[in-house]
Amino acid sequence: MNAPGPRRASTLACSVVGAAVVALDGTVLTIAQPALQRDLHAGVGQVQWTSTAYLVTVASLLVFAGRLGDRYGHRRVFAIGALGFAAASAGIALAPGIGAVITLRVLQGVCGALLQPATLGMLRTAFPPERLATPIAVRTAAIGLAAAAGPLVGGALVSAYGWRAVFLLGVPPTLAIGLLALAGPDPRADVAGRRTASGIAALDPLGAVLLAAALGLLVHGLVDAPRPGGTGTTALVLAAALAAGAALVRHERRAPHPLLPPELMRSVPVRAGLAVLLAASAALFGTLFVTTYFLQDVQGLEPLDCALRVLPLAVLMVLGAFLCPPLQRRFGPRRTAAAGAVLLTIGVLVLSRLDATASAASVGTASALLGAGFATLMVTATSVVVHRAPEAHAGVAGGLQQTVMNVGPALGVATATLLLALVPDAGFVPDRGVVLPALAALAALALPAALALPDAAHKRVDKPVDQRTDQPVSQRADQRMDQRGSRPGTRPGPTPPGTRR
Repeated sequence: MNAPGPRRASTLACSVVGAAVVALDGTVLTIAQPALQRDLHAGVGQVQWTSTAYLVTVASLLVFAGRLGDRYGHRRVFAIGALGFAAASAGIALAPGIGAVITLRVLQGVCGALLQPATLGMLRTAFPPERLATPIAVRTAAIGLAAAAGPLVGGALVSAYGWRAVFLLGVPPTLAIGLLALAGPDPRADVAGRRTASGIAALDPLGAVLLAAALGLLVHGLVDAPRPGGTGTTALVLAAALAAGAALVRHERRAPHPLLPPELMRSVPVRAGLAVLLAASAALFGTLFVTTYFLQDVQGLEPLDCALRVLPLAVLMVLGAFLCPPLQRRFGPRRTAAAGAVLLTIGVLVLSRLDATASAASVGTASALLGAGFATLMVTATSVVVHRAPEAHAGVAGGLQQTVMNVGPALGVATATLLLALVPDAGFVPDRGVVLPALAALAALALPAALALPDAAHKRVDKPVDQRTDQPVSQRADQRMDQRGSRPGTRPGPTPPGTRR
């Protein structure tokens, strides 16, 4: 069931603002960390945990939070997450020491995990499938604007009012959207999934624990990989993540109500969309990591000048997001995403040819290609994942999408750091190293995944479609369906004597 017009508007507002606030929070914190360290007399490792604790918590809980939304209603779960996020942000602004900041960042991560999958789950249940691409494009554009504005806004607030003002920035909008979400009822589609089973077993708590352990250990290992002397610890953590993942697969195959529904995980379009997002986000954030050090350490630019050099990335990300829906309608997701993968790969390759004297125009051109390619891939792949997922599992699909968007950047930065350690003589000068060519190869992996996306923007409704392969069911299978049961609105034919119906 889709929501009426006014409810769609409020749903879109909640989704866009919620996604933008989370994106803004991550970028402004990076600017505020040095001031936070000085004010609270904290060590570098403690300050790093203000980011790591949040990332690990969010990545661990996103899919389970999506399952909660499928079962109890996306608006309700979103409201709890938004109001909790606002309360945790206000608490951090008042925190007396670094220990309190880290603890409240964990709480903020729990609330962020509740909030993020619901931003997509609400859109899936409020908008008809043929109109999903536009609200997802608006959401993506808002994320791009927030990411671009974060360093500028964060720097201004820290300079004028101190680091605590950065956390107060997110309180009013999250409080407002939390109350707005509470004001409207959940569509019936939001809660349809919870009627199929009852009790805590329907949430698959063991599967949730195993998935949280696997993802939390994976993200922790990737985040810790760049730190000096942490190779042995990182290997152990990643091995533990692999073991937890294997246990999860074994459990999910036997669980009566698996956390990861088979009809969702067997869908070729969903898996292809997630693969596109993983490759694209890893390539982009690994490239930005190297480019930032190149501009600041090699070319000696100030942080503000560095942000201005890569500003075309944010501009093209916003423009590309709005152009993506009509491109999908005209050319289909497969060709649209393939074009985005090519643009992203070319952008990384252009950066890889720059030397120490690279001009602002060359950096800006490469940044524009990165922004246009990534926006195209993100909007298209997210639309496919959310659209092709069964509506009863929209929250889990949103959780998987958000999980990939958290794991991908950590993977990209870890890859860049590892290659820099293996080839240290090149430093951060692009044309003397192997990092950016390797990241270009990683971006190119999005192309075969994009070619596995559906060719048409929407499913045909005149023939049954296999959710696993996204292909029409054969005519013989259609006839068997007719023989097993009559279609709605028709009466069954006479039954021959001695035959069971």
